[in-house]
Amino acid sequence: MRILQLHNRYREAGGEDSVVRDETRLLRAAGHEVIEHHVSNPTGALATAGALALSPSNPLSARAVKRVVAAQRPDVAHIHNTWYSLSPSVVQALKHTGVPVVMTLHNYRLLCANALLFRDGRPCEDCVGTHPWRGVQHRCYRDSAVASAFAASTIAIARARRTWARGVDRFVAPSWFLREKLVAGGIAAERITVKPHGVDDPGPRTAPPSSSRSVLFVGRLSHEKGADTLLDAWAARGPSRLELVLLGDGPRRKLLEARGIEGVRFAGWQSAAEVTRLLLDARALVFPSVCYENLPRAVIEAMAAGLPVLASNHGGPGELVRDLGPAWTAAAGDERAWADALAVLDDDTAVDVAGARARACFKRQYTEEASLTGLLDVYASVRGGGAGSPAPAADQLLQHTVAHRG
Repeated sequence: MRILQLHNRYREAGGEDSVVRDETRLLRAAGHEVIEHHVSNPTGALATAGALALSPSNPLSARAVKRVVAAQRPDVAHIHNTWYSLSPSVVQALKHTGVPVVMTLHNYRLLCANALLFRDGRPCEDCVGTHPWRGVQHRCYRDSAVASAFAASTIAIARARRTWARGVDRFVAPSWFLREKLVAGGIAAERITVKPHGVDDPGPRTAPPSSSRSVLFVGRLSHEKGADTLLDAWAARGPSRLELVLLGDGPRRKLLEARGIEGVRFAGWQSAAEVTRLLLDARALVFPSVCYENLPRAVIEAMAAGLPVLASNHGGPGELVRDLGPAWTAAAGDERAWADALAVLDDDTAVDVAGARARACFKRQYTEEASLTGLLDVYASVRGGGAGSPAPAADQLLQHTVAHRG
Protein backbone atom coordinates (compact mmCIF):
# COMPACT_ATOMS: atom_id res chain seq x y z
CA MET A 1 0.00 0.00 0.00
CA ARG A 2 1.15 3.55 -0.73
CA ILE A 3 0.36 6.00 2.07
CA LEU A 4 0.69 9.74 1.62
CA GLN A 5 1.46 11.14 5.06
CA LEU A 6 0.80 14.85 5.65
CA HIS A 7 2.16 16.57 8.73
CA ASN A 8 2.90 20.14 9.78
CA ARG A 9 5.87 19.78 12.12
CA TYR A 10 6.03 21.59 15.45
CA ARG A 11 8.80 24.06 16.28
CA GLU A 12 9.52 22.07 19.43
CA ALA A 13 9.26 18.38 18.61
CA GLY A 14 6.77 16.62 20.86
CA GLY A 15 4.47 13.65 21.13
CA GLU A 16 2.72 14.16 17.78
CA ASP A 17 6.00 14.22 15.89
CA SER A 18 7.02 11.01 17.68
CA VAL A 19 3.77 9.30 16.67
CA VAL A 20 4.27 10.31 13.04
CA ARG A 21 7.84 9.03 13.09
CA ASP A 22 6.86 5.74 14.73
CA GLU A 23 3.96 5.07 12.36
CA THR A 24 6.25 5.70 9.38
CA ARG A 25 8.79 3.22 10.72
CA LEU A 26 6.17 0.55 11.47
CA LEU A 27 4.46 0.87 8.09
CA ARG A 28 7.74 0.65 6.19
CA ALA A 29 8.88 -2.32 8.24
CA ALA A 30 5.61 -4.05 7.31
CA GLY A 31 6.35 -3.53 3.61
CA HIS A 32 4.23 -0.46 2.88
CA GLU A 33 5.44 2.67 1.11
CA VAL A 34 5.13 5.95 3.02
CA ILE A 35 5.36 9.19 1.08
CA GLU A 36 6.19 11.96 3.54
CA HIS A 37 4.75 15.38 2.78
CA HIS A 38 5.98 17.24 5.84
CA VAL A 39 6.32 21.00 6.22
CA SER A 40 7.53 23.35 8.94
CA ASN A 41 6.08 26.71 9.92
CA PRO A 42 8.28 29.73 9.14
CA THR A 43 10.35 31.36 11.88
CA GLY A 44 10.76 34.97 10.77
CA ALA A 45 8.18 37.54 11.89
CA LEU A 46 7.14 38.57 8.38
CA ALA A 47 6.97 35.02 7.02
CA THR A 48 5.05 33.87 10.09
CA ALA A 49 2.52 36.67 9.66
CA GLY A 50 2.05 35.73 6.01
CA ALA A 51 1.58 32.05 6.79
CA LEU A 52 -0.89 32.81 9.58
CA ALA A 53 -2.88 35.03 7.22
CA LEU A 54 -3.24 32.00 4.92
CA SER A 55 -3.98 29.58 7.76
CA PRO A 56 -7.73 29.29 6.95
CA SER A 57 -6.90 28.25 3.36
CA ASN A 58 -3.45 28.12 1.79
CA PRO A 59 -3.67 27.70 -2.02
CA LEU A 60 0.06 27.03 -2.26
CA SER A 61 -0.27 24.04 0.06
CA ALA A 62 -3.29 22.77 -1.85
CA ARG A 63 -1.45 22.89 -5.18
CA ALA A 64 1.60 21.18 -3.69
CA VAL A 65 -0.54 18.29 -2.40
CA LYS A 66 -2.26 17.88 -5.77
CA ARG A 67 1.16 17.65 -7.44
CA VAL A 68 2.30 14.97 -4.98
CA VAL A 69 -0.87 12.94 -5.54
CA ALA A 70 -0.52 13.18 -9.33
CA ALA A 71 3.11 12.06 -9.18
CA GLN A 72 2.85 9.37 -6.49
CA ARG A 73 -0.74 8.07 -6.85
CA PRO A 74 -1.18 7.00 -3.20
CA ASP A 75 -3.82 4.51 -2.06
CA VAL A 76 -4.70 6.54 1.03
CA ALA A 77 -3.76 9.89 2.55
CA HIS A 78 -3.17 10.21 6.29
CA ILE A 79 -3.22 13.70 7.78
CA HIS A 80 -1.78 14.39 11.22
CA ASN A 81 -1.41 18.15 11.71
CA THR A 82 -2.37 20.98 9.33
CA TRP A 83 -1.71 23.98 11.62
CA TYR A 84 -0.86 26.32 10.17
CA SER A 85 1.18 26.25 6.95
CA LEU A 86 -0.59 23.24 5.45
CA SER A 87 -4.05 24.57 6.39
CA PRO A 88 -7.41 22.82 5.84
CA SER A 89 -7.01 23.49 2.11
CA VAL A 90 -5.06 20.24 1.81
CA VAL A 91 -8.20 18.32 2.79
CA GLN A 92 -10.16 19.98 -0.01
CA ALA A 93 -7.32 19.28 -2.44
CA LEU A 94 -7.30 15.60 -1.52
CA LYS A 95 -11.06 15.38 -1.93
CA HIS A 96 -10.74 16.64 -5.50
CA THR A 97 -8.19 13.91 -6.28
CA GLY A 98 -10.44 11.13 -4.98
CA VAL A 99 -7.83 9.74 -2.57
CA PRO A 100 -9.47 8.41 0.64
CA VAL A 101 -8.48 10.48 3.66
CA VAL A 102 -7.73 9.48 7.26
CA MET A 103 -7.00 12.15 9.86
CA THR A 104 -5.56 11.53 13.31
CA LEU A 105 -6.66 14.14 15.83
CA HIS A 106 -3.92 14.51 18.43
CA ASN A 107 -5.58 17.42 20.24
CA TYR A 108 -8.64 19.69 20.17
CA ARG A 109 -7.53 21.87 17.23
CA LEU A 110 -10.85 21.51 15.38
CA LEU A 111 -12.70 22.95 18.38
CA CYS A 112 -10.34 25.26 20.23
CA ALA A 113 -8.05 28.13 19.21
CA ASN A 114 -5.16 26.88 21.35
CA ALA A 115 -5.98 23.20 20.76
CA LEU A 116 -5.79 22.43 24.51
CA LEU A 117 -9.25 23.32 25.86
CA PHE A 118 -7.31 25.17 28.55
CA ARG A 119 -7.55 28.78 29.73
CA ASP A 120 -6.65 30.77 32.85
CA GLY A 121 -5.06 27.79 34.52
CA ARG A 122 -7.92 25.32 34.11
CA PRO A 123 -9.78 23.30 31.48
CA CYS A 124 -12.16 25.36 29.36
CA GLU A 125 -14.97 24.11 27.11
CA ASP A 126 -16.52 27.48 26.22
CA CYS A 127 -16.11 26.86 22.48
CA VAL A 128 -17.12 23.19 22.41
CA GLY A 129 -20.37 22.84 20.51
CA THR A 130 -20.67 26.60 19.98
CA HIS A 131 -18.15 28.78 18.11
CA PRO A 132 -14.43 29.60 18.48
CA TRP A 133 -14.70 33.38 18.79
CA ARG A 134 -14.41 33.43 22.58
CA GLY A 135 -10.84 32.35 21.95
CA VAL A 136 -10.18 35.72 20.34
CA GLN A 137 -11.75 37.57 23.26
CA HIS A 138 -9.55 35.67 25.73
CA ARG A 139 -6.43 35.72 23.50
CA CYS A 140 -6.19 31.95 23.81
CA TYR A 141 -3.52 31.39 21.15
CA ARG A 142 -0.11 32.70 22.23
CA ASP A 143 -1.83 35.40 24.29
CA SER A 144 -2.38 37.36 21.06
CA ALA A 145 -5.73 38.66 19.83
CA VAL A 146 -4.46 38.74 16.23
CA ALA A 147 -2.99 35.22 16.28
CA SER A 148 -6.09 33.96 18.09
CA ALA A 149 -8.26 35.53 15.39
CA PHE A 150 -6.42 33.55 12.70
CA ALA A 151 -6.78 30.34 14.72
CA ALA A 152 -10.50 30.97 15.31
CA SER A 153 -11.05 31.91 11.67
CA THR A 154 -9.43 28.66 10.56
CA ILE A 155 -11.88 26.70 12.73
CA ALA A 156 -14.92 28.73 11.74
CA ILE A 157 -14.26 28.79 7.98
CA ALA A 158 -13.49 25.07 7.81
CA ARG A 159 -16.68 24.38 9.73
CA ALA A 160 -18.75 26.64 7.46
CA ARG A 161 -17.32 24.95 4.37
CA ARG A 162 -17.84 21.53 5.96
CA THR A 163 -14.23 20.79 5.13
CA TRP A 164 -13.83 18.05 7.71
CA ALA A 165 -17.28 16.54 7.23
CA ARG A 166 -16.94 16.27 3.45
CA GLY A 167 -13.22 15.74 3.06
CA VAL A 168 -12.22 13.27 5.80
CA ASP A 169 -13.38 9.68 5.44
CA ARG A 170 -12.28 8.60 8.91
CA PHE A 171 -11.05 10.42 11.99
CA VAL A 172 -8.74 8.61 14.40
CA ALA A 173 -8.93 9.56 18.08
CA PRO A 174 -6.21 8.01 20.28
CA SER A 175 -8.46 8.11 23.38
CA TRP A 176 -12.14 7.74 24.22
CA PHE A 177 -11.99 11.02 26.10
CA LEU A 178 -10.94 12.89 22.96
CA ARG A 179 -13.64 11.11 20.96
CA GLU A 180 -16.33 12.29 23.37
CA LYS A 181 -15.14 15.91 23.14
CA LEU A 182 -15.08 15.71 19.34
CA VAL A 183 -18.62 14.38 19.28
CA ALA A 184 -19.71 17.16 21.64
CA GLY A 185 -18.06 19.58 19.21
CA GLY A 186 -20.15 18.36 16.29
CA ILE A 187 -18.18 15.55 14.63
CA ALA A 188 -20.36 12.52 13.93
CA ALA A 189 -19.52 9.67 16.30
CA GLU A 190 -19.68 7.02 13.56
CA ARG A 191 -16.85 8.76 11.70
CA ILE A 192 -14.40 8.46 14.60
CA THR A 193 -12.35 5.34 15.28
CA VAL A 194 -10.56 5.07 18.62
CA LYS A 195 -7.05 3.74 18.03
CA PRO A 196 -4.43 4.28 20.74
CA HIS A 197 -0.82 4.91 19.90
CA GLY A 198 1.69 2.21 20.69
CA VAL A 199 5.24 2.40 21.99
CA ASP A 200 8.25 0.13 21.77
CA ASP A 201 8.41 -2.65 24.33
CA PRO A 202 11.50 -2.12 26.53
CA GLY A 203 11.20 -5.65 27.91
CA PRO A 204 10.45 -6.81 31.44
CA ARG A 205 11.98 -5.15 34.49
CA THR A 206 14.94 -6.72 36.22
CA ALA A 207 13.70 -5.57 39.66
CA PRO A 208 10.26 -4.71 41.08
CA PRO A 209 9.27 -1.04 41.34
CA SER A 210 9.31 -1.22 45.15
CA SER A 211 13.09 -1.73 45.10
CA SER A 212 13.55 1.86 43.92
CA ARG A 213 13.25 5.19 45.76
CA SER A 214 12.89 7.33 42.61
CA VAL A 215 9.53 8.81 41.64
CA LEU A 216 9.66 10.36 38.18
CA PHE A 217 7.93 13.29 36.51
CA VAL A 218 8.51 13.36 32.73
CA GLY A 219 7.38 16.38 30.78
CA ARG A 220 7.40 20.11 30.25
CA LEU A 221 7.71 22.20 33.40
CA SER A 222 4.73 24.45 32.77
CA HIS A 223 1.53 25.25 34.59
CA GLU A 224 -0.77 23.13 32.40
CA LYS A 225 1.37 20.06 33.10
CA GLY A 226 0.69 20.39 36.83
CA ALA A 227 4.29 20.77 38.03
CA ASP A 228 3.25 23.47 40.52
CA THR A 229 0.54 21.29 42.04
CA LEU A 230 2.90 18.34 42.26
CA LEU A 231 5.59 20.27 44.13
CA ASP A 232 3.04 21.83 46.47
CA ALA A 233 1.73 18.36 47.26
CA TRP A 234 5.21 16.89 47.69
CA ALA A 235 6.13 19.64 50.16
CA ALA A 236 2.84 19.22 52.03
CA ARG A 237 3.39 15.52 52.67
CA GLY A 238 6.57 16.21 54.64
CA PRO A 239 9.88 14.30 54.78
CA SER A 240 9.96 11.08 52.80
CA ARG A 241 12.38 8.27 52.03
CA LEU A 242 11.48 8.75 48.35
CA GLU A 243 13.02 11.20 45.88
CA LEU A 244 11.04 13.09 43.25
CA VAL A 245 13.06 13.45 40.04
CA LEU A 246 11.77 15.85 37.40
CA LEU A 247 12.88 15.06 33.85
CA GLY A 248 12.24 17.98 31.53
CA ASP A 249 12.48 21.71 31.21
CA GLY A 250 10.16 24.64 30.65
CA PRO A 251 9.11 28.12 31.70
CA ARG A 252 8.45 27.19 35.33
CA ARG A 253 11.73 25.41 36.00
CA LYS A 254 13.69 28.27 37.58
CA LEU A 255 10.83 29.25 39.87
CA LEU A 256 10.14 25.68 40.91
CA GLU A 257 13.80 24.80 41.43
CA ALA A 258 14.33 27.96 43.51
CA ARG A 259 11.85 26.65 46.08
CA GLY A 260 14.46 24.16 47.27
CA ILE A 261 11.96 21.51 48.37
CA GLU A 262 13.56 18.63 50.23
CA GLY A 263 13.65 15.36 48.30
CA VAL A 264 13.15 17.00 44.88
CA ARG A 265 15.76 16.94 42.11
CA PHE A 266 15.61 18.60 38.68
CA ALA A 267 17.41 16.51 36.06
CA GLY A 268 16.52 18.48 32.89
CA TRP A 269 15.82 16.99 29.48
CA GLN A 270 17.18 13.50 28.87
CA SER A 271 17.55 11.41 25.74
CA ALA A 272 14.82 8.92 24.92
CA ALA A 273 17.15 6.04 25.74
CA GLU A 274 17.99 7.55 29.12
CA VAL A 275 14.32 8.14 29.94
CA THR A 276 13.60 4.48 29.19
CA ARG A 277 16.46 3.39 31.44
CA LEU A 278 15.21 5.60 34.27
CA LEU A 279 11.66 4.31 33.89
CA LEU A 280 12.89 0.72 34.17
CA ASP A 281 14.75 1.64 37.37
CA ALA A 282 12.07 3.83 38.99
CA ARG A 283 9.38 3.26 41.59
CA ALA A 284 6.53 5.17 39.91
CA LEU A 285 5.64 7.91 37.46
CA VAL A 286 3.55 10.89 38.55
CA PHE A 287 1.52 12.66 35.87
CA PRO A 288 -0.36 15.61 37.43
CA SER A 289 -1.43 17.38 34.23
CA VAL A 290 -4.08 20.06 34.77
CA CYS A 291 -5.10 20.28 31.12
CA TYR A 292 -7.05 17.65 29.16
CA GLU A 293 -4.22 15.47 27.92
CA ASN A 294 -5.12 13.17 25.05
CA LEU A 295 -2.99 10.01 25.25
CA PRO A 296 0.35 11.05 26.77
CA ARG A 297 3.26 9.02 25.54
CA ALA A 298 5.10 9.28 28.86
CA VAL A 299 2.31 7.38 30.62
CA ILE A 300 2.29 4.57 28.06
CA GLU A 301 6.09 4.30 28.18
CA ALA A 302 5.94 4.03 31.97
CA MET A 303 3.33 1.28 31.76
CA ALA A 304 5.48 -0.55 29.21
CA ALA A 305 8.28 -0.42 31.78
CA GLY A 306 6.04 -2.07 34.38
CA LEU A 307 5.80 1.17 36.31
CA PRO A 308 2.71 2.27 38.25
CA VAL A 309 1.41 5.71 37.29
CA LEU A 310 -0.31 8.18 39.61
CA ALA A 311 -2.21 10.50 37.27
CA SER A 312 -4.81 13.24 37.12
CA ASN A 313 -8.30 11.81 37.05
CA HIS A 314 -9.43 13.39 33.79
CA GLY A 315 -8.58 13.17 30.11
CA GLY A 316 -6.44 10.46 28.61
CA PRO A 317 -4.26 9.89 31.72
CA GLY A 318 -7.28 8.97 33.85
CA GLU A 319 -8.40 6.63 31.08
CA LEU A 320 -4.98 4.99 30.78
CA VAL A 321 -4.53 4.19 34.48
CA ARG A 322 -8.10 3.13 35.21
CA ASP A 323 -7.10 -0.55 35.41
CA LEU A 324 -4.58 0.21 38.17
CA GLY A 325 -7.34 1.00 40.66
CA PRO A 326 -8.87 4.12 42.26
CA ALA A 327 -5.80 4.83 44.40
CA TRP A 328 -3.85 5.76 41.27
CA THR A 329 -5.71 8.92 40.29
CA ALA A 330 -6.08 12.31 41.99
CA ALA A 331 -8.14 15.40 41.23
CA ALA A 332 -6.32 17.59 38.72
CA GLY A 333 -4.92 20.79 40.20
CA ASP A 334 -5.94 19.89 43.78
CA GLU A 335 -2.90 20.13 46.05
CA ARG A 336 -4.56 18.44 49.02
CA ALA A 337 -5.89 15.57 46.91
CA TRP A 338 -2.43 15.02 45.43
CA ALA A 339 -0.73 15.15 48.83
CA ASP A 340 -3.11 12.44 50.04
CA ALA A 341 -2.75 10.38 46.87
CA LEU A 342 1.06 10.40 47.03
CA ALA A 343 0.82 8.19 50.13
CA VAL A 344 0.21 5.15 47.93
CA LEU A 345 3.80 5.44 46.71
CA ASP A 346 5.05 4.44 50.18
CA ASP A 347 3.22 1.09 50.01
CA ASP A 348 5.63 -1.48 48.53
CA THR A 349 2.93 -4.06 47.86
CA ALA A 350 0.57 -1.57 46.21
CA VAL A 351 3.39 -0.26 44.02
CA ASP A 352 4.37 -3.74 42.80
CA VAL A 353 0.79 -4.86 42.16
CA ALA A 354 0.02 -1.68 40.20
CA GLY A 355 3.26 -2.03 38.25
CA ALA A 356 2.32 -5.56 37.17
CA ARG A 357 -1.14 -4.36 36.14
CA ALA A 358 0.39 -1.51 34.16
CA ARG A 359 2.67 -3.88 32.26
CA ALA A 360 -0.24 -6.23 31.51
CA CYS A 361 -2.35 -3.31 30.29
CA PHE A 362 0.43 -2.21 27.96
CA LYS A 363 0.84 -5.72 26.52
CA ARG A 364 -2.90 -5.92 25.96
CA GLN A 365 -3.55 -2.54 24.31
CA TYR A 366 -0.55 -0.30 23.65
CA THR A 367 2.12 -2.31 21.86
CA GLU A 368 3.44 -1.24 18.48
CA GLU A 369 1.95 -4.39 16.95
CA ALA A 370 -1.53 -3.46 18.18
CA SER A 371 -1.06 0.10 16.90
CA LEU A 372 -0.03 -1.08 13.43
CA THR A 373 -2.93 -3.53 13.20
CA GLY A 374 -5.40 -0.84 14.16
CA LEU A 375 -3.91 1.60 11.67
CA LEU A 376 -4.12 -0.88 8.79
CA ASP A 377 -7.73 -1.67 9.75
CA VAL A 378 -8.58 2.04 9.45
CA TYR A 379 -6.92 2.25 6.04
CA ALA A 380 -8.81 -0.83 4.87
CA SER A 381 -12.12 0.66 6.00
CA VAL A 382 -11.75 3.85 3.95
CA ARG A 383 -10.39 2.08 0.88
CA GLY A 384 -13.30 -0.31 0.94
CA GLY A 385 -16.22 2.05 1.41
CA GLY A 386 -15.24 5.71 1.68
CA ALA A 387 -16.94 8.39 3.74
CA GLY A 388 -20.28 6.69 4.13
CA SER A 389 -19.07 3.35 5.46
CA PRO A 390 -19.18 2.63 9.19
CA ALA A 391 -16.08 2.62 11.33
CA PRO A 392 -14.45 -0.79 11.95
CA ALA A 393 -15.96 -2.75 14.79
CA ALA A 394 -18.67 -0.11 15.27
CA ASP A 395 -20.69 -2.40 17.52
CA GLN A 396 -17.73 -2.94 19.82
CA LEU A 397 -17.05 0.79 19.93
CA LEU A 398 -20.65 1.45 20.91
CA GLN A 399 -20.57 -1.22 23.61
CA HIS A 400 -17.33 0.25 25.03
CA THR A 401 -18.83 3.73 25.11
CA VAL A 402 -21.98 2.56 26.88
CA ALA A 403 -19.91 0.65 29.45
CA HIS A 404 -17.55 3.61 29.91
CA ARG A 405 -20.41 5.98 30.58
CA GLY A 406 -22.17 3.58 32.88
